[in-house]
Amino acid sequence: MNWNTFFVPYQQTVKELKIKLRGLRAQYEMDGEDSPIEFVTGRVKSKASIEEKIIRRHLKEERLALDLQDIAGLRIMTKYVEDIYQVVDILRQRTDFKILEERDYVTNAKPSGYRSYHIVIEYPVQMYNGEKTILAEIQVRTMAMNFWATVEHDLRYKHGEELSDDIAQRLTGLSEMTFALDQELSEIRSLE
Repeated sequence: MNWNTFFVPYQQTVKELKIKLRGLRAQYEMDGEDSPIEFVTGRVKSKASIEEKIIRRHLKEERLALDLQDIAGLRIMTKYVEDIYQVVDILRQRTDFKILEERDYVTNAKPSGYRSYHIVIEYPVQMYNGEKTILAEIQVRTMAMNFWATVEHDLRYKHGEELSDDIAQRLTGLSEMTFALDQELSEIRSLE
């Protein structure tokens, strides 16, 4: 497989979507309104990460574009939990991509304590030789959820996906405290 050629439409997808989604925040600011979007990041999954998934999930290279939904990934951070759902509603109204799947790990946290709202989309990227439809994943979460997920991923990665029961339980407890913080901040906001 020619990885350089493979990555081109994914790189373009991430660049375009970052510009579009960051543009939403700018529009709110121009109108003098509070934006539900704090910031937007994006990345294309690394070759090493894809190769690891090919082995772990027994994937075929010719099906990667169909079987891996997060080669192109974007993350939208919010200040408050309720902003997550406002952003999701905004994304549902867009006509420049099609939503294929939604997974609400905010309300229904994973057993590890992970919280985020995941949206899998089909994005039509314009290439010199025509349109190519790319699968991409958009994650919407609060900054607190992002902090917890970043640390948990780092610890899990360093331990080769296997954490001791004690560490896993402590991380789950910290996730609950993080979510309590998010809820308290929303409560304070509602008193304004």
